[in-house]
Amino acid sequence: MLNVVLVEPEIPANTGNIGRTCVLVGARLHLVGPMGFDLSHKAVQRAGLAYWESLDLHTYRTWDAFVEEALPNGIDASTHLFTKAGAHVYSETTYGPDDWLVFGKESAGLSDELLRTYPTRTVRIPMRDDSSLVNQDGWHSKHAQLHPELRQDICGNYVDERVGQITSLNLSNAVAIAVFEALRQQDFAGLETR
Repeated sequence: MLNVVLVEPEIPANTGNIGRTCVLVGARLHLVGPMGFDLSHKAVQRAGLAYWESLDLHTYRTWDAFVEEALPNGIDASTHLFTKAGAHVYSETTYGPDDWLVFGKESAGLSDELLRTYPTRTVRIPMRDDSSLVNQDGWHSKHAQLHPELRQDICGNYVDERVGQITSLNLSNAVAIAVFEALRQQDFAGLETR
């Protein structure tokens, strides 16, 4: 079963969207803390996540706890670390049925230490230079308060104006792209290429 891992997710709506995608395709969702939101039954119910009980969900307090419990053999060829500066393009990477697609938190991605330790396991989703698409009036107020150096473009991506480029795809979009490619390679029913 395909495994989607979110490390320190911050935005509950992204996690909700990703959870729904996992339910629909039969993937497991692993959430590594600390998280920026509450996952109590009451909070999930209030958010209207009716499918949440159908989700194969595993949670871990920290990255070290996740590795110890879920990856007893450590990070290996079945682990794909998604980052904007990955060594491999997502569509040129081979995915197995039990692989781990690992994504970092919305504001900062995966830790530099992790990416430096496993550079051959890094994967990227190519993006064009998006500086011409920046919506100058499109501040996402909550995120802007937390990270005033970032602006949100018209696609919902966060742009670091110091370098004039997208810092990342919206997390739920990035996960959907990666999951679709992994399932396409495994001939998932309904994803036949023409």
